[in-house]
Amino acid sequence: MIKKSTISVIPRILAILFILFISLFALDVFGEDLGFLNTAIALFMHLIPSLVLTGLLILAWKKPKLGGSLFILLSFIFTLAFNTYREPISFLLITGLPLLIGLLFMVSDKKSNQKKRAKKAI
Repeated sequence: MIKKSTISVIPRILAILFILFISLFALDVFGEDLGFLNTAIALFMHLIPSLVLTGLLILAWKKPKLGGSLFILLSFIFTLAFNTYREPISFLLITGLPLLIGLLFMVSDKKSNQKKRAKKAI
């Protein structure tokens, strides 16, 4: 049996790893010869998805059911926006991970609510 703390930590760790993975794509701005200011602006622009995902993670941390739902919605948006259904690897990495994270947040919320109800019944 998985402990409550384990089931609540796994989606958080996966979300952090997913954000770091998405952030890696921002590093391509350093290959361009843009100068310091333009490189900084380009880096910020490339990190906007990571900042949005970080905000979503913070929300999911506090409200797992809502955050899980939004991660699941995000996975469908990624599928349509980036056509990840065409390549299995991109589908698993770009669509599958947010879907898994969202489902794990939902399970975490359900387990947490069950434990709260069991304490109230005692």
